[in-house]
Amino acid sequence: MCREGVHGMNIVVCVKQVPDTASERKLKSDDSTLDREAADGVINELDEYAVEEALAIKESQGGEVTVLTMGPDKASESIRKALAMGADKAVHVTDEALVGSDGLSTSYALAQVLKKIGFDLVILGSESTDARMGVLAAMLSERLGVPQVTLANKVEIDGTSLKAQRLTDYGFDRVEATLPAVVSVVEKINEPRYPSFKGIMAAKKKPVEKLAVADAEIDAALVGLAGASTEVVDFADAPPREKGQIIKDEGDGGVKAADFLASKKFV
Repeated sequence: MCREGVHGMNIVVCVKQVPDTASERKLKSDDSTLDREAADGVINELDEYAVEEALAIKESQGGEVTVLTMGPDKASESIRKALAMGADKAVHVTDEALVGSDGLSTSYALAQVLKKIGFDLVILGSESTDARMGVLAAMLSERLGVPQVTLANKVEIDGTSLKAQRLTDYGFDRVEATLPAVVSVVEKINEPRYPSFKGIMAAKKKPVEKLAVADAEIDAALVGLAGASTEVVDFADAPPREKGQIIKDEGDGGVKAADFLASKKFV
């Protein structure tokens, strides 16, 4: 699925703009979707590891790195950061018809774009910090009909051969696949570089292609809130944090602490 004219690897990194985890995140009362205006938008932290891995592979294999984002206009801020890190160009899928898309419809929309732009390797972070589903890589590989390698903490490319270490509870598995493929990476795989001043300035001149639903041949009936396969049935604000309990040690502090932990069923 490599685009003609590209020498070396054609790598696409899927990047998502998410609400800053340090801020309060809310759902909108009218449609139960995430209120993206209520918090500052930032690049999904776990996607920065995917960008770094793509850049490292490009530096060793040659080729180019394309950033792919689906989201509102303000998601361009996250695109620019990825470009400032060193990515070559970006594709921004943005359309009101996409608002409210769930994981299934997002994977469909992104797969349509990937088929259009071509790829040798698609790299994602292991999950997004807002939805925390961690299944987009598997969904994309199924829709694209290519191998998936998820939760990789090491990736090696040799021609069309891909070897990876897949993180597990007991260590890691060694996994092999043939390109084209979809890979998700964990934060232990590398240390993302900081954009340099030169990189920030260069990012302003790098091409960003905007695609609407029709441009990418996305069926509008399969995306957006109406096309979602899942829905939020109900939600409520988290209760305010209770005031902490102070235990004064009068010779029996250890007993009091143990009793408190027992009452909370920690011990």
